Amino acid sequence: MIRHIVMWKFRPGTEREQQEFLTGLRGLQGIIPQLLRSEVAVNVLPGNYDAVLVAEFASLEDLDTYKNDPRHKAVSALCKSIREDRVAVDYQF
Repeated sequence: MIRHIVMWKFRPGTEREQQEFLTGLRGLQGIIPQLLRSEVAVNVLPGNYDAVLVAEFASLEDLDTYKNDPRHKAVSALCKSIREDRVAVDYQF
């Protein structure tokens, strides 16, 4: 099992832009077969990260397929204008 964790800190982008990105991120669950489970949390720790994605995959190959899927890339493109900082970590269990 591979756990992929991404944390974002948003710029002062509009609330609408942020919601559009988070809605798109949540929508990936169920349309990309390699994504076994995901959870998106917002405002996790005030002053730290504004959004955290935890996604689970069966293998590193499935994670790579997910990262290269055009639907994932489209959602990632939405966040480029509003993200200030992004940290990604992959764990294998």
